[in-house]
Amino acid sequence: MFEFQWPLIFILAPLPLLVRWLSKPQNQNTAAALRVPFFAQLRSLSSEHNGPQSSGSYLNILLFSLVWLSLLAGAARPTWIGDPVAMPTTGRDLMLAVDISGSMNQEDMIIKGQGLPRIAVVKAVVNEFVRQREGDKLGLILFGSNPYIQSPLSFDLHTLNTLMNEAQVGFAGKQTAIGDAIGFAIKRLRQRPENSRVLILLTDGADTASTLKPLKAAEIAAAEKIKIYTIGVGATEMKIPGIFGSNLGARTVNPSADLDEDTLQTIATKTGGEYFRARNPAELQSAYDAIAALEPVEQEQEMLRPERSLLHWPLLCAGSLMLILALSRNWPFGSGKSSEVSS
Repeated sequence: MFEFQWPLIFILAPLPLLVRWLSKPQNQNTAAALRVPFFAQLRSLSSEHNGPQSSGSYLNILLFSLVWLSLLAGAARPTWIGDPVAMPTTGRDLMLAVDISGSMNQEDMIIKGQGLPRIAVVKAVVNEFVRQREGDKLGLILFGSNPYIQSPLSFDLHTLNTLMNEAQVGFAGKQTAIGDAIGFAIKRLRQRPENSRVLILLTDGADTASTLKPLKAAEIAAAEKIKIYTIGVGATEMKIPGIFGSNLGARTVNPSADLDEDTLQTIATKTGGEYFRARNPAELQSAYDAIAALEPVEQEQEMLRPERSLLHWPLLCAGSLMLILALSRNWPFGSGKSSEVSS
C-alpha cells in the first residue's frame, strides 16, 4: 500500500501562484521618467515574432509546476507499506546465576574416568543450554563473595556464552553469596513481564557471605512472581589417593559436604521452581534439559508492517525535469541566442 507520511504538505502547492500574484507590478499613473521613441516599434516587432504568449513559455510553466509538485511529493515522505508480518513471540526472561567461588575448581566431575573441574563442566553445559534458548532474553550473574552482572538481559546469546567462557574461578571472591545473587536477579527481573521471570541458580556450597539471607531473598522473589530453579552441583564421593598415589592410605571423601541442599530446595519451593541435584556431568545436563523443556510464555503477538521509502522517485523526477529545463532553449537563465530583428 502506498501513502504519504506528511500529506498536509501539499497545502503548499499553490504557493508559486500566490507569490506570482503578490509580485505583480502595481499600476502607476505617474509619467515615465525616460522616453524611448522607438520602444513601441520594438514591442510590436517582438509581438509579431513571439505572439501574445509563446508556446515555449507555456512549456516552461508546465515544467516548473511539475518540478514544484515533485519536490512537494518528496517532502511528503512517500512510503510503500507492505503487508502485516507477524513477529516471533518472545519467550521467558531468564537470568542465570552461576557460582564461581573457589570450590568450583574442585575436580570431581568425572568424564571417561578423568576428573574435571566443576566450572569447566558447568561452562560446557550452560553454553549448550543457552544455544537452545533462541527467543528468550537471557542475562548472566556471576557470584562468589559478591555478585555482579556479567551480562544484562539480552537476546545476544553469543556474547553471553563468550562471557561465560571467560569467567574465572575466584574472580568474585572465594566465598559464596547466594542471597545477594538472588537479590541482584530480583532487581533485573522485577520490571519484566510478570509471567516470564525465571532465575536459574547454580552453586556447589552454602551461603557464607550474603547481606541478604537466601530464604529472605526467596520470599521477595516469590512476592515479585519470580520463579527460581536451583541446581546443586558436585559429586558425593571422591577418592583421595594414598602415599605416592598408591591405594595405601587412600580414602573416600564427600566433596559436596558444604552444599546446603535444604536451603536450595526451600528456595525453589517458595518460588514455584524446582531443585536439581547434579552429582556428575550427566545429571547436570539432565537438569538443564529439564529447564530447557519449559514452554515459552505466549505473549501477545506483535504485527509489523515493513516500510520502504520512495523518496528517491520524486527527487529523480524533479532532477530530470530540471535537466530538461536547463537543456531547453527557453530556459530563462540559459545561453540561448536572442531573437534578431531584421531591418
